[in-house]
Amino acid sequence: MRKLIIPAIALAAAVGGASSALPRRSAAGAVDPASFTHPVANPYFPLTPGLVLRYRGSEDGEHFREVVRVTARHLTIQGVRTTIVHDVVRRADGSIAEKTADFYAADNTGKVWYFGENTATYDEDGTLESHEGSWRAGVHGAVAGTIMPAHPRPTDAYRQEFLRGQAEDQAWIVSRGARLRVPAGRFTHVVRSFEWSRLEPRVVSVKLYAPGVGIVAERDVAGGNERFVLVSISR
Repeated sequence: MRKLIIPAIALAAAVGGASSALPRRSAAGAVDPASFTHPVANPYFPLTPGLVLRYRGSEDGEHFREVVRVTARHLTIQGVRTTIVHDVVRRADGSIAEKTADFYAADNTGKVWYFGENTATYDEDGTLESHEGSWRAGVHGAVAGTIMPAHPRPTDAYRQEFLRGQAEDQAWIVSRGARLRVPAGRFTHVVRSFEWSRLEPRVVSVKLYAPGVGIVAERDVAGGNERFVLVSISR
């Protein structure tokens, strides 16, 4: 299949113009906790404790299994009570390749915010390789971003995370209303987004989000060959 090449400058311009996706902030630059007093659930990025999503995927010829688990644990960041989501990626032999704790919170409009992550990568022998990519809003200049708009629609563009040189992911909603079948089942009203990082401007991936679930499939469409699909859901 021919890969879709999207100029990074065009994507950056789209995000730069999406002021509606920017968080409400206090004078000090921190997110305003008053915007999170009565959080509204977002169907495209549910934070329901006990939700477990299992994926299978591959990259550079290597196969992986991934488990994303929404916990009942919380961490307060910049005055906002975030939900901790665990994400563990294992190689085909069962060894851990990457382990991450992500921190998310829905605001009073239903927009889901990304407040940071603690991530660790491991080699085949289980030795810790790196914590690269870890960040937390308010620390060393890191800024919370939007992981999913309240009502995602085409042309929405937003910064998902920001710590200069460490975490600079961005996204652009390109369609809504698609149908998709993956091993976990059939889904409708699927939202499709292009996502990329300023740190790897030639790599662009497409992610598909289904209501009540979240990500059901993702794959690189430029600059890489990573792909994952949802294989099961438990609640």
